[in-house]
Amino acid sequence: MPILLVLLVFVGAMLLFRSWTRRREHRILLETPLSNRQRDIIEQQVPLLKKIPWEIRWQFEGKINAFLNQVQFIGCDGVEVTEAMRLSIAAQACLLIANTDAWYQHLRTILIYPGAFTSLRKKYDGYVVTEHRTVRSGESWARGPVVLSWEDASQGAANDVDGHNVVFHEFAHQLDDLSGRANGVPILGKGQSFDEWERAFLDAYEKHAQRVENGFRTVIDAYGATNHQEFFAVSVELFFEKPAALKKDEPDVYKQLSILLKLDPLAWVSV
Repeated sequence: MPILLVLLVFVGAMLLFRSWTRRREHRILLETPLSNRQRDIIEQQVPLLKKIPWEIRWQFEGKINAFLNQVQFIGCDGVEVTEAMRLSIAAQACLLIANTDAWYQHLRTILIYPGAFTSLRKKYDGYVVTEHRTVRSGESWARGPVVLSWEDASQGAANDVDGHNVVFHEFAHQLDDLSGRANGVPILGKGQSFDEWERAFLDAYEKHAQRVENGFRTVIDAYGATNHQEFFAVSVELFFEKPAALKKDEPDVYKQLSILLKLDPLAWVSV
């Protein structure tokens, strides 16, 4: 057998073995619970997670372990990433997929800034390219990375009733992007009707945008009027932190999110 062919076979076998090893490791981690110390850290950092029903905790904890194994956390502008930071962000990110088969398979990196950071944005209008800088608390890029302000992430986690959570927001975008494009329509749950999703979200978005344009106060954050994907992201924030308000204001949106995520935060018992 020619040497080149032998090398190709050997390389192919090694790649297959590495892929099998990674899948096996992932499966093992998905079945591995957190330690009591890790649980204490998470519940201290993210009080909302104390309310999670016991029947989904095993799957939720396994996903946190798999997430921590897959994703690298990088501190920026002098941030020293701690275990508490990693656990807090991972737990909030995994809450969105705790009870489904969804997985952030493309995400490998999370960048953490101490506070709000400056982002350079480009706008294309034909051959004209306009650049402008904006101050942001979070960003989510297609196939990663996710960029977070720790100040905003920690405050959002600590206050779980104000309807604002930058980690939920940015990972809603990651979930949305699993369909191949972040457009406010993620991969729907098994048996979930696209027509019902579209009707619920389009009607709610148009009504919300009109309210914002007319200067009315809204239950859903005004930023949701920016576009459909931002409306989806702010709705997810509200779904977890103000479920009663969202269900009262937009019951069909709450219903669709509950079907999508297989969760019902309104039924969680306060502790």
